[in-house]
Amino acid sequence: MDVPKRVLIVEDDLHIAGLLRLHLQDEGYAVTHCADGNAGLAHLEQGGWDALILDLMLPGVDGLEICRQARAMARYTPIIITSARSSEMHRVLGLELGADDYLAKPFSMLELGARVKALLRRVDALEKNLRTVAGKIELNGLALDPVTRQAEVDGKYLELTPREFDLLYFFVKNPGKVFSRMDLLNQVWGYKHDGYEHTVNTHINRLRSKVEVDPAEPARILTVWGKGYRFSPDRVRSAG
Repeated sequence: MDVPKRVLIVEDDLHIAGLLRLHLQDEGYAVTHCADGNAGLAHLEQGGWDALILDLMLPGVDGLEICRQARAMARYTPIIITSARSSEMHRVLGLELGADDYLAKPFSMLELGARVKALLRRVDALEKNLRTVAGKIELNGLALDPVTRQAEVDGKYLELTPREFDLLYFFVKNPGKVFSRMDLLNQVWGYKHDGYEHTVNTHINRLRSKVEVDPAEPARILTVWGKGYRFSPDRVRSAG
């Protein structure tokens, strides 16, 4: 018998939390609910969660700080933010801190259930894919190990967030191909939603600051005007 996926809900609105719990339990998930940020963070630190559904406005530690700390943990936990803060700024900030998806309140329980299912399916597929990859992938001065999730540029260790690693790994696996921002959202983030493209730009800029000799004149991650981005397989001269 399959072990049910474990979902942690951190939500101070007890009515919404109750509906979420009932719906996800009906879908076969094992659900735990915390009504404030301190309890939510404590439960998250215990580990073993397959998904986190996180409100932003919480008593105690707020949702953005929980998201930030979750992404500093060794184990990657998929995060869906649910919040009445539907502004572009909060949505993008949550995604930049490492959330995988965002739903503005009020939302459909069926929609959230579909998002959870799609996210877990993507994570499972990624883990299965990583087990089939032997050793590092190396190109253009970059070396990435999909098992240990470590990366180097010109022999120097790279400090990457989980999403930055996923994006760079995708580029290196597909050298020379042009991808639009929506392509990258679909392939790397795992969803197609208008309004999220700015977070792609932010991650591209962060990667360039880490892998380019001169981020102002990128030679690895190139912009193809009017179309998107591509990773150049041509050898880059290292700094120094």
